[in-house]
Amino acid sequence: MTETNVTSMQVDAGLVRQLAELLDETRLTEIEVQDGDRRIRVVRNIAVPAAAAPMTVAAVPAAAAPATAAPPAAPVAPADHPGTIKSPMVGTVYMSGAPGAKSFVAVGDKVAAGDTLLIVEAMKVMNPILSPRAGTVTAILVDNNQPVEFDQPLVVVE
Repeated sequence: MTETNVTSMQVDAGLVRQLAELLDETRLTEIEVQDGDRRIRVVRNIAVPAAAAPMTVAAVPAAAAPATAAPPAAPVAPADHPGTIKSPMVGTVYMSGAPGAKSFVAVGDKVAAGDTLLIVEAMKVMNPILSPRAGTVTAILVDNNQPVEFDQPLVVVE
């Protein structure tokens, strides 16, 4: 970068701090703002919580554990599980249709193709996340009112 480019770029450090705080508050990993030709992108690299995968997956192999000891050593991560339903958008998860109402699904529930699993609110629009197949809910990977990212695993239906 030439010296003239370096001196002509002025970064608003306060705005960068505000964006970083917003990332922390919303648990998002990336945010970008644009004002005319100026664009600021703040990215936080975080590891996928290791505790979430073993806790969720450990419940499934527990029934098979007495038969073989090998499956718990190599569990399938929820993101790689063929029955994982992922978020089609960035938004906030709601487990029921109204505050205080019963959740759409719980672990162990049988669902049919097209049943509502949860809602992702994006831009004040409530988007139902439907089960693409019939099966049993074996894991719910998000909490009510949790912010989610695009392609984040939400539910596993086997």
